[in-house]
Amino acid sequence: MVNRESLKKDLKMYLITDSNILEGRDFYKCIEDGLKAGTTMLQLREKDVDGGAFLEKALKLRELTRKYGVKFIINDRIDIALLCDADGVHVGQSDIDAKSARKLIGEDKILGVSARTLEEAQRAKEDGADYLGIGTMFSTSTKLDAKSVSFETLEEIKQKVDLPFVLIGGINLDNVGKLKPFDPDGYAIISAILKEQDIYAEVKKWLEVI
Repeated sequence: MVNRESLKKDLKMYLITDSNILEGRDFYKCIEDGLKAGTTMLQLREKDVDGGAFLEKALKLRELTRKYGVKFIINDRIDIALLCDADGVHVGQSDIDAKSARKLIGEDKILGVSARTLEEAQRAKEDGADYLGIGTMFSTSTKLDAKSVSFETLEEIKQKVDLPFVLIGGINLDNVGKLKPFDPDGYAIISAILKEQDIYAEVKKWLEVI
């Protein structure tokens, strides 16, 4: 079973990959800079690569995350998560359902589930999720079809679903203060960190703020 208290600490600075935002910069160096600076959880999420390239990235990032003692999550691809012995998987509402994901990965790996509504969050918990990714909180360029979650819905999920949670979607250093009153376990960040030339320095800034 996954230790929820320890998981809460791991969720604090949750970096999600996106090669497109790096615009040709060295993928592994950029991600390692983030890990070195204090990222606490890393998710491999690459929507535009084929299975072979995804697996290659997963195997290399598994080595790097072990080197820095950071939990490693694979987005959607349970087969690749098992092949590289990732710490867990994250599934969205349009991916394989959480109950099936839990059957495949077993009880000892972390299962994260995206939720936008109270009903989705409650179902995720029933189906065996260890944490929720709640969002989109603000408009975002990395998921153009994403619908925003209101602060009222966020508060309702927090009150009624007892699971660790991270907030995701368009969060940056200018607006993160609006989310702090909800006391999330962490923030899942993509472009606000990866678009910066100095990723190491940017992660350090985030850690000071959150």
